[in-house]
Amino acid sequence: MASEELQPLQGMADLAMPEIARWQRIESQARAVLNCYGFTEARTPILERYDLFVRSLGDETDVVQKEMYHFEDRGGRQLALRPEGTAGVIRYIASRGQDAQDARVYYIGSMFRSERPQAGRRRQFHQLGVEAIGAAQAAVDAEVIALHLHLLRAWGLSQCRLNINTRGLASDRVAAQEQLRALLLPRREDLCADCQRRLDGNVLRVLDCKNPKCAAIVAELPPLTSFMSVEARAYLDEVCHILKSLDLPFVLRPNLVRGLDYYQHTVWEITHPALGAQDAIAGGGRYSLNIGGRAIEGVGFAIGLERAIVALDAEQPEAPPERLPLVWLVAQGDQAFDDSLRLLQSLRWRGIPSQMCLDRRSMKAQFRAADRAKASLVVIRGDAEMEKGIFLLKDLSNGAQSELEMPELLERLLQVKA
Repeated sequence: MASEELQPLQGMADLAMPEIARWQRIESQARAVLNCYGFTEARTPILERYDLFVRSLGDETDVVQKEMYHFEDRGGRQLALRPEGTAGVIRYIASRGQDAQDARVYYIGSMFRSERPQAGRRRQFHQLGVEAIGAAQAAVDAEVIALHLHLLRAWGLSQCRLNINTRGLASDRVAAQEQLRALLLPRREDLCADCQRRLDGNVLRVLDCKNPKCAAIVAELPPLTSFMSVEARAYLDEVCHILKSLDLPFVLRPNLVRGLDYYQHTVWEITHPALGAQDAIAGGGRYSLNIGGRAIEGVGFAIGLERAIVALDAEQPEAPPERLPLVWLVAQGDQAFDDSLRLLQSLRWRGIPSQMCLDRRSMKAQFRAADRAKASLVVIRGDAEMEKGIFLLKDLSNGAQSELEMPELLERLLQVKA
């Protein structure tokens, strides 16, 4: 088979040991932290109706316009692989009716975007996110931001920076867009092609453009908050006041808008210097989505796990995972083979990693297999051991051997596990 056929598709990756140990650790740590804040896990399908994402994310967003994997199934339905986690989780929450009130849900799973692969960004990537459902309250926004920072610190990330802003009320958006458009239209030809398109659609996205020429133009604009209502600015002030009282440092970024249309009020982004120019490791905000004719309000965030791991590798290179000693069973003869099978299951029930060759190969071949597997101990059972009613335990690190009856063998192996 050609080597190319053995590789995953561009922008996707296989995950296995030893790398997967880092993933398992951060997922376990995250679940412990999320439990402290009263969040429970939900697992939604990776495939949803295309309209779910168009309605929630906005048909002018880059995700919908350029990045979503969208196709038609044999029944003629328009479907999409989920590009983010919020829309599917909110659909699930809306389906629960009254049970959804004040729901606190988190998710961990694969997302898909057809974008150019780069450091920490893949076409199949993984997100951890949370959704706290309920009407707008500055204290809840601050609590979810505190949780966000808590998670990153629990993983060992100490160099993250929190940037915060407001998208204002839904009623602020039209006025803000009109005033921004009026200021930017005279500079239209100086903007990148994407931002020229955004001028006619969601002009707020110009504020978030990473093109240096666009960023320089945006730097000359008045802050977004200057176009917003007194109520929206007061809400942001209250969130900032609570964050200060919690000793959580942040930077006010007046032109931070985030890329999705469902945001209103608080939005934030967390960056890390190890990620280069595209330094966002995670982001979140307060939102309102209309799902199935029902408005769902909440606040949440998502962390790109690949990007978090790039940052972790820069701050704390992962040591090889510790493994319990592996016990390898070597058997000669049919009766010894049956005895070893029973012992193998007994050891595994006791939590002792153990293996044996199940194809009845020669003892020499069994020892070679134990060596390849980096076994620490070998339990030998052959004709001589059968006659004596014992097992021969050999330590492969120093060659030491002991003849042990079953109770002594189990006691010795349990000591090694401990």
